[in-house]
Amino acid sequence: MNILKAADDIVSNRTEEKTRQYGDFIDCMSKTARIASEMSNKEITTEDCYNVLIALKLARQSNSHKEDNLLDACAYIGSLNNFKNKENEQK
Repeated sequence: MNILKAADDIVSNRTEEKTRQYGDFIDCMSKTARIASEMSNKEITTEDCYNVLIALKLARQSNSHKEDNLLDACAYIGSLNNFKNKENEQK
């Protein structure tokens, strides 16, 4: 399967079971930002969380090729795009 198609499936076609198990992806990233902000005593945005996870996957990839690193980075980028589009719609 094409890695971009697989990443799109992760972001756009999450199964009901995954949503039930982990919650909405964007909502979880927003919660992650709030928790990280409290832990670090400074504001960390949802977009910051996406950027950190994308950077982590690319850093791991720089050490050793694993398709999962690239797949996850693509999925995070796709979800970040969805988040930014949703954010822009709400303005």
